[in-house]
Amino acid sequence: MTQRQRTAHRGPQHIRQTIAAFLKAAGLKERFDENMAIAFWDSTVGETIAKFTEPRKVEKGMLMVKVTDNAWRTELMFHKFRIIKELNEKVGKAAIKDIKFY
Repeated sequence: MTQRQRTAHRGPQHIRQTIAAFLKAAGLKERFDENMAIAFWDSTVGETIAKFTEPRKVEKGMLMVKVTDNAWRTELMFHKFRIIKELNEKVGKAAIKDIKFY
């Protein structure tokens, strides 16, 4: 294997590790992981629910989600633990501890 092949083979993993190390050193890794849940919201809850909700922010593991009306808010409360589980699986760690629908 040539030097170039070794570098190309290690490239993406090396960059991923470098970024993770930078975020951790800067004290941003936890916030980054938490906010990844926002990026995964639509794919986790599906197109219909995504139309009626908007994930706004994450603070200390609490995902704040704005909901268009009380009927959706009530319905989402029944699915909260499943949504948390699926979001955390996509993030790759238990970044979300709770969801507040408002």
